[in-house]
Amino acid sequence: MKKTLFPALAAALVLAACGTKTAEQTGDAAEAVAQQVVSSDIAYVQVEAVLAQCDLYKTEGVALQEKTEKAQKSWAQREKGLQAEAAQLQEKYQKGLITSRDAQSQQESIQKRAESYQANAQKEAQTLDEENYVFTNRAQDLLQRAVQEINAGKKYKLIINATALIDADTTLNITPAVLAKVNELYAADKKAEKAKDEKSWWEGVK
Repeated sequence: MKKTLFPALAAALVLAACGTKTAEQTGDAAEAVAQQVVSSDIAYVQVEAVLAQCDLYKTEGVALQEKTEKAQKSWAQREKGLQAEAAQLQEKYQKGLITSRDAQSQQESIQKRAESYQANAQKEAQTLDEENYVFTNRAQDLLQRAVQEINAGKKYKLIINATALIDADTTLNITPAVLAKVNELYAADKKAEKAKDEKSWWEGVK
């Protein structure tokens, strides 16, 4: 499966070290991995790996990717079918196998169906574009929040995307910690969202 939902994010994101909260001394997976990284002012993150392996992509991104590809395939097949139908009509007319009146009537029918298809395809495309846009923003938000929490104690002065590196010591790699924190935040967000929905439901039945 291609990971193409957020190419701009993966290619261009440079994470500046930031955050104001004090790091909590907990035993969660993200902090456990982070503690294995040798102390340094600089760290790097393999952003593409985080995006491709995070639970957000596995549970929602893959489905959105498949939905987008299915729609694109459907549009292509529909357009190809209409073009073939128009070509067949033209061929029949040129061979004198159909009257001008019938040819015009069928041509108008094809044209109407083509216009209807184009209008529906455009609406569907706009919806998918928006869904992909929101998904990319959610992924970016999780990534930024994860880095901010990991660097809450200002351990790193600079955190960069690994795609900008030519060479670096692997001890500067905090990708596992970031991935773990992204998954942790995603799970917390889903839990909070579920609790909110349940509260709204109970308020509605009262």
